[in-house]
Amino acid sequence: MEYMDSGLRYTPKKEAEWETTEGFLPTYDNKQFEKKKGPGKAGAVIGIVIFAAVVALMAGLLVWHFHFRKDIRVKRMYTGSLKITNQVFEDAYENSSSPEFKALAKQVTDELKDVYSKMPSLAKYYVGSTVQAFSEGSVIAYYLSEFNVPAGQEAAVDSAMTKINQQIASSQRSSLNKPGNSLLLDDVVYSAIDARMLSTSFEQFLKYSEHARGNFIGTIESPGFPNTPYPPNTFIQWQLRADPGYLVKLKFDTMNLEENCKHDFVKIYDSLVTIESRVLEELCGYYSPSEPMTFLSSGNVMLVTMATNEIHNYPGFRAHVSQVKRGSKETTCGGQLSGVKGSFTSPNFPNYYPPDTLCQWTITVPEGKVVKVTFNTFLLGEPGQENSKTCKKDYVDINGKKVCGEQPRNTVTQTTTNNKMTITFYSDKSYVDRGFDAEYEAIDRKDPCPNQFHCKNDKCIKSELRCDGWNDCGDYSDETQCNCKAEYISCKNGLCKPPFWKCDGIDDCGDGTDELNCGGCPTGHFTCNNKKCISAKLHCDGRDDCGDNTDEVKCNRGTGVTCTETTYKCKNNKCISKVNPECDGEQDCDDGSDEENCDCGQSAFKTTRIVGGENATPGEFPWQVSLQVKKYGHLCGASIISSRWLVTAAHCVQDNSKDRFSKPETWEAYLGLHEQGKDNGVKRNLKQIIPHPYYNDYTYDNDIALMELQSPVTFTDYIKPICLPSPQHVFPAAGFVWISGWGATREGGLATKTLQKAKVRLINQDTCNTLMKGQLTSRMMCAGVLEGGVDACQGDSGGPLSFPEGPRMFLAGVVSWGEGCARRNKPGIYSKVTQFRAWIEEKTGV
Repeated sequence: MEYMDSGLRYTPKKEAEWETTEGFLPTYDNKQFEKKKGPGKAGAVIGIVIFAAVVALMAGLLVWHFHFRKDIRVKRMYTGSLKITNQVFEDAYENSSSPEFKALAKQVTDELKDVYSKMPSLAKYYVGSTVQAFSEGSVIAYYLSEFNVPAGQEAAVDSAMTKINQQIASSQRSSLNKPGNSLLLDDVVYSAIDARMLSTSFEQFLKYSEHARGNFIGTIESPGFPNTPYPPNTFIQWQLRADPGYLVKLKFDTMNLEENCKHDFVKIYDSLVTIESRVLEELCGYYSPSEPMTFLSSGNVMLVTMATNEIHNYPGFRAHVSQVKRGSKETTCGGQLSGVKGSFTSPNFPNYYPPDTLCQWTITVPEGKVVKVTFNTFLLGEPGQENSKTCKKDYVDINGKKVCGEQPRNTVTQTTTNNKMTITFYSDKSYVDRGFDAEYEAIDRKDPCPNQFHCKNDKCIKSELRCDGWNDCGDYSDETQCNCKAEYISCKNGLCKPPFWKCDGIDDCGDGTDELNCGGCPTGHFTCNNKKCISAKLHCDGRDDCGDNTDEVKCNRGTGVTCTETTYKCKNNKCISKVNPECDGEQDCDDGSDEENCDCGQSAFKTTRIVGGENATPGEFPWQVSLQVKKYGHLCGASIISSRWLVTAAHCVQDNSKDRFSKPETWEAYLGLHEQGKDNGVKRNLKQIIPHPYYNDYTYDNDIALMELQSPVTFTDYIKPICLPSPQHVFPAAGFVWISGWGATREGGLATKTLQKAKVRLINQDTCNTLMKGQLTSRMMCAGVLEGGVDACQGDSGGPLSFPEGPRMFLAGVVSWGEGCARRNKPGIYSKVTQFRAWIEEKTGV
């Protein structure tokens, strides 16, 4: 019976071979060597003799002591696998208690002993080996070898282990003198065990097995899941198998471990033992259940391990085990591609590709055309290859040019000089990633970018984007060898920058050119970010003398300062000068009020990478709300600030000739929603709507409103409030913020079904007001990407502008208005929440 069918699912199995040894040096009583008082002349000779004896004794002790130190030993454990080429796999080999298993295991350990005995640098330290498992192909044995190594000699033993394949090959060549039943060995793999798996703190070791057969889908889960936390100080392993000719498929639907992998972790191996050169992935933290992670093995075995320490245990994980036939669609790739356009992906995309994979595509387009390929997604990241240019691990070869690592969307592109292209995908035997999806097309050889600029990376962009200060190509080829326009800033490094970046307090050139000759302030004065000059005596006086609060930033904190409009007031009415003290993890107020009500602004999920960087992860913005009208569907966004209250834009709740948007019964609020049209959110009706009394529907000044829910909502991983900033909270220009919503993905386009996110930059207020021709008020703020292409749009109104500060997000702004969507030099305009903090508290108590 398989363990998943038995009642004794979590019976611990103690394994003595994981224990470590310790050595201690003895201590001695030095009083016997102390100098005595008053020896007479008669004792002089005796004293000299005694002194000589003491010196001799001490010398002996030192020799003995350091000789003993050489004998301090450390346990060195190696796991590995080897192929037995003259054996055929039997089902009995799956059962470690069967006579067949024990007999073959004995032969393997004898062979290993013989191999180690012929290697002098290993033989004197060898303790023994055990066989952990067997699998098909012809027969693969998975073993554990132990060595007792003198301290300081570990590296020498590691070096000797690299020659084990040579020794086995030498032994096989001399096997003519061996008995006929001797094993023929090949393809030996080994590695030192991850030190975390040898922890002396482990109190129990659990070992399970699961064999996927036919259409059966098995389940593995951490002990106690989902009702109780996983046990502390425990090491667990699950050996997974599939039938011959099949691959193991492992699909996680829940992963909730401690965030730090040094404490608790799950490790997946393309093996049946913990061979580090066969690791597929290491996981910890919290991953969204709606973004499952699926792994495939290269053969018909896989190992899942889990290690925990004594503190902060979480619910754990659950995964499903099945088998996939080798050669099926999700396990294969490559082939002949033709036509004027098409697409192809890495195997198992968008899930993790299998290890030890080699695929090749040959693309042929009509005669007279050339092939252009563009990779929409390119995720081939692997430890040790983050900044690699040689691509010795996983890579894509495009007509002889290797590309690897993680590359931005649409930046990997290549064009041939003829109508054929060859693309090769290779993954080594360790660490896998999500892979790629790519498109190819036939283009004109003489004019690859008709009426456009041809980037060096073969990307095509509009000609007017050349030398405009923005990296539109992605490789900066559109911004090199430029003659800047007369009104543009000519940076010393050869770049051109738009004129509105001149003297804005931000080094946009990268060499400071745009911030030179900006006038500055005379001695004894402080220069504000907005270029205003104030007396140095006004710096850090608790008042906003600059007008942009920059004179009160980076001031020494402390309680008991004079309370002003720019100082943070604690509940005990004392003020502190520290900037943004609320919910930063440090108690700055004497009464601790700056750290109260801080269960906000945090996502429970560990974000996985999203294809294209546009879709948000479910639960990534748990304060995001979809405001819907029954006959229209989604119209506006909002933010959760408490279990009863939402913040949105006032222009969303203005009546027109057809609809009464100011009435609460018109709206339905969906909280925890990710994809429109799916029943994955919590619906609430509204009790009341409170638009700001001074909202101006012509200028959009004071564009903010409050909504009270008919009944409070229960917070979950997908429904949480965002932190509200204090009136004195500073959101610095050039800081990065997140916009999110279900609005249109292009100007004049349709709303999207899946929640979108985008990272933009806060824009200097004076610069923004210049760009927007003086339409800003002090209750507005700007954010965007001035090169265009990223912005909020129709349907995003009322949604949050989320500012990350430490581990939390603060509601910096509310989506209000803009000129079109994502236009160049036209940022989005947001209602500045700090200006409305007192009004919000007055109306909601939050």
